[in-house]
Amino acid sequence: MKTKTTIAAFLLITGMFAQNKPSIAVLNIDSKGIINTSEEMGFFVRLELEKTGVYSVMDKYEVSEVVKANTVDLNNCYSKTCLVNTGKLLKVDKMLTGSIERFEEKVIVSLRIIDVASGVIEKNESTEYLNLPEIQKMVRVSVKKIVGLEPDPMMVKLLIDYDVPVESPKNTLRLNGPRMGFSSTLGKAGEILSNPDKNKGGFDMFPVNFQFGWQQEVQYISAGNFQALIENIFLIGGLESGKFVPSYTPLLGFRFGKGAWEFGFGPTFRLVKKANGFYDTEGLMGKKGEWYLQNQWNPNDSLGGASPRSNPYVIESRLDSRGNTEISTGLVIAVGKTFRSGYLNIPVNIYVAPRKDGTTVGAMIGFNIQKKKRVQ
Repeated sequence: MKTKTTIAAFLLITGMFAQNKPSIAVLNIDSKGIINTSEEMGFFVRLELEKTGVYSVMDKYEVSEVVKANTVDLNNCYSKTCLVNTGKLLKVDKMLTGSIERFEEKVIVSLRIIDVASGVIEKNESTEYLNLPEIQKMVRVSVKKIVGLEPDPMMVKLLIDYDVPVESPKNTLRLNGPRMGFSSTLGKAGEILSNPDKNKGGFDMFPVNFQFGWQQEVQYISAGNFQALIENIFLIGGLESGKFVPSYTPLLGFRFGKGAWEFGFGPTFRLVKKANGFYDTEGLMGKKGEWYLQNQWNPNDSLGGASPRSNPYVIESRLDSRGNTEISTGLVIAVGKTFRSGYLNIPVNIYVAPRKDGTTVGAMIGFNIQKKKRVQ
């Protein structure tokens, strides 16, 4: 008996509380540039409004019955006058209306609550979101904001403030993704690489080489419109010429603005073939200026059979397809810009690697996605 009394009291209190809530109705929400219809958007808004528990939301079937009986055109009832008159027919305290429109890279959600008795717009809420396929989540945020509830900050970050950098130096931002591009080596080194004569140490490679690989980016400082980051770039090149040229480049980078301009520099390491040899500047081995390996020096031939003499030329190391594989180091200086489309980042960079024997220039493009906690 006591249990039944308690349940009855609970139901009575719950009913009284529900009756104290102001009643509200939602018609169609005007939609432009998105795949959802005005009726579907009205359903999303009504659903999210019910979840808040702030108002007593009129059921859609009751709304449909009244508007049909009074020949109200829901597809054209967006003005304040029409909404107030419809609200009186529905006998509700408030009407919630608005629009959802896509404009270039933004989705703009505008909502307003109208008091039926006075005909006054009580609340206005308008928010610009990123152009993402998350319409219901956008509606959820806007509805919570207009009824005075705090939306999920992570959802706000994902849908609204995605481009705003993290202000705490304790937080890091990791952007990983593929990279591809091309490079060309100039000067003496470029001539050696494109030389088809392998007996002279040539590599018989194309003047322009395709490269592809992977970029790992770690942002360790973020302060407003300035970020400092470290990039690790692993590339493979020369495959179009039948070669395998791996490289690793760690860069110290700086980004200014919301992904606007970037600048970076750092060492680069490549596996190349080099050999010790000399240039026959006097023509002792034949044609002047030819390159010979160190072990090709023949002192007897150079002196016509006279007593042997040592090699008078300076022995140096240079690119040579007949040599041994070793690590080559250099400096890379890069500038670029990151373009954004929703969650997608598209970095575009040009770079130069100055060397005495031949400077390398190139361009790279890639894409990556900033990973964040998934919002349910």
